[in-house]
Amino acid sequence: MSTVSQSIASVFNAEEAKHALPVRTQIRSGVWHSHTSGLASDHVQGNVVILPEVLATDFLRYCQRNPKPCPLLAVSEPGNPLLPGLGDDVNISTDLPRYRVWHHGNVVDEPTDISKLWRNDLVTFVLGCSFSFEQALLEAGLPLRHVQQGRNVAMYRTNIQTVPAGVFSGPMVVSMRPMKAAAAIRAVQVTSRFPNVHGAPVHLGDPSLIGISDLGAPDYGDAVEVMSDEIPVFWACGVTPQAALAQARPAFCITHAPGAMLITDLLNQQLASF
Repeated sequence: MSTVSQSIASVFNAEEAKHALPVRTQIRSGVWHSHTSGLASDHVQGNVVILPEVLATDFLRYCQRNPKPCPLLAVSEPGNPLLPGLGDDVNISTDLPRYRVWHHGNVVDEPTDISKLWRNDLVTFVLGCSFSFEQALLEAGLPLRHVQQGRNVAMYRTNIQTVPAGVFSGPMVVSMRPMKAAAAIRAVQVTSRFPNVHGAPVHLGDPSLIGISDLGAPDYGDAVEVMSDEIPVFWACGVTPQAALAQARPAFCITHAPGAMLITDLLNQQLASF
């Protein structure tokens, strides 16, 4: 099941859409259940993985060994759905537009609230998201086609293998943004400042070199056209853990639906390294 497309303008006024709290309020109430690209653009957004405590140590090591696709922003206490380091009112069981519930490596549901599924042994991991550096790209005058078109970013599984840890391993997932060559060079410079939200691209140009056969058929998100004077630019993506979960096949876990992120009170500028 894919996320349902919604128009930001149909739910938020221009001022509300800029700020984390009113956006989270609409998400928590069930009004917004689509992707979060373009919402609260000054605020850090996060990918989410929720696992039983017995798997948490393996997953923590997996993130530490793969900081490019899995940059850790926060880890919860077991059984606690609150994440005070990311916002005073952030509750992971209600504050994502859409979740994915996994049983033995398969997605079995995509609810908009997981309060009834919450357990005392669950540990939440929040990972940096490329939506956070998109504002810096836009401020640098670099247009993003998926934002212009109100779409989710295109994401692809690659032949780049992550470093295993315990039961977790698998291919890196990347997000793609088409750019002219000069813009791609500038994008490398801009995103290098944000290592906690994937940093610089991992590949530019020919997608077949990283195992992508068709840019028009992303594994997650929405396809966008790459014009004749553009090259595809690929960043490591926080959906990578979902490929690892599909391979590890834990009996139960929960993630965000691709593109449906946790919007935090942290500001993107707080994560800039220089």
